[in-house]
Amino acid sequence: MAYWFHRNPLKATSPVTFELAGVSTNEATRKIFSDMRIHRNKLLELLTDPNHDKGTLEKTANDYFSLLIGLVRPFEEGETENKLRTAVKFRWTNTLLGNTPIEKQDAVFELASMAVNVALWYTKHSAKWAAKDEVDMEEAKEVHKCLRTAGGIFNYVKTELVPKLTDNTENATDTDSRVLDAYINQCTAEAQEVTLARAIELKHSASLIAALANETGQLYRRADDALASLDDKIVGKWRKYFQLKSDFYIAHAHCYNAEGLLAQDKCGEAIRGLQEGITCYDKAAVICKDYSTTKGPGTQAKPLNHIFFRRLGPVMKRTLDKCERENGLIYHQKVAYDPPILELKATFGLVSPEEFKPADLSPLWSVDVYKKMDSKMVPKPGPQLPGQKEDKDKEKPKELPPVKEKEFPMSDKDPKNNSGCILS
Repeated sequence: MAYWFHRNPLKATSPVTFELAGVSTNEATRKIFSDMRIHRNKLLELLTDPNHDKGTLEKTANDYFSLLIGLVRPFEEGETENKLRTAVKFRWTNTLLGNTPIEKQDAVFELASMAVNVALWYTKHSAKWAAKDEVDMEEAKEVHKCLRTAGGIFNYVKTELVPKLTDNTENATDTDSRVLDAYINQCTAEAQEVTLARAIELKHSASLIAALANETGQLYRRADDALASLDDKIVGKWRKYFQLKSDFYIAHAHCYNAEGLLAQDKCGEAIRGLQEGITCYDKAAVICKDYSTTKGPGTQAKPLNHIFFRRLGPVMKRTLDKCERENGLIYHQKVAYDPPILELKATFGLVSPEEFKPADLSPLWSVDVYKKMDSKMVPKPGPQLPGQKEDKDKEKPKELPPVKEKEFPMSDKDPKNNSGCILS
């Protein structure tokens, strides 16, 4: 596929034993915590490799979440909060903030953090397919589906879990609504790139393609706007990805809009639109160079050299040359000072995140099992490690090693068609 995606690193976390002596009082309660540890470890292992089968990842995530929500949802009538919500301490890094973790004794924090990592896996799984030399129809559908799934998970974290957290929801953490909005818009925009590829390959009307390209550019712009109030040293690289993609797809929109205008014998407007498209493209080229040299989390790449970018410029220049020749020989129309306004709203092909359905509660949980848990033995928030002492002036938690993710090669071959996506 003729596309390239920026990907932030997975969140790192400390091992959790779920050994709660005194809280679990019988075999049924002990099995819940034992299975929770097993499923968590398995899920963390699967998340490091985007090549794993999607069904395997989904089942393992569901197995873990179905047990974890037993520490989150109330069981008894009149209960406003699960008595076990603060039973276990969790440590997680954030995708944009390096290797220093946040420590919270809160199962909702664990649920939100792990859900973000699962969503990130879907984005990396989709990028793995998109990185192939040629992508067939079923693989393109997989890319599209995974991106919509990821967007739905990010949206679930933002709307359902973040409101239940008491802190650590600002300053570029993964539970900062601005960061989550950026992820949601990114997933939606990237899925729409696949839709746009399909429209191009199936030779849909220039007006529809222009509208889809314009909508895609606006989605990337909204993703960039979401991060505008955060420290550029933290989000600068990510923002440049959004900016270059936004300008690239606005250029795309002007290119196809010009085709539609030429078909209506509006050659002067088509010329001005193409000139504006080339301006946007040149602006994107500058940002591509900046992206390559900007430090920060995320993909290390040179998008200026990538096939997704370098194909559009020559196409626009050839089309502009054609329009200028025809205007000189046939139309003799004045070229306007202002570019045509892209008042384009796509009527087909618009993408939205797929609604995320939380896991059902594991059958290992029941009201009786919950009642057997001794909440009086739940550790008080604070140091839990053996020999660790309370220190009001203690330094920030020790850094965690970054997750060792399996990389996937990015194709540098030109596709054999207009979009790089085989729709047969």
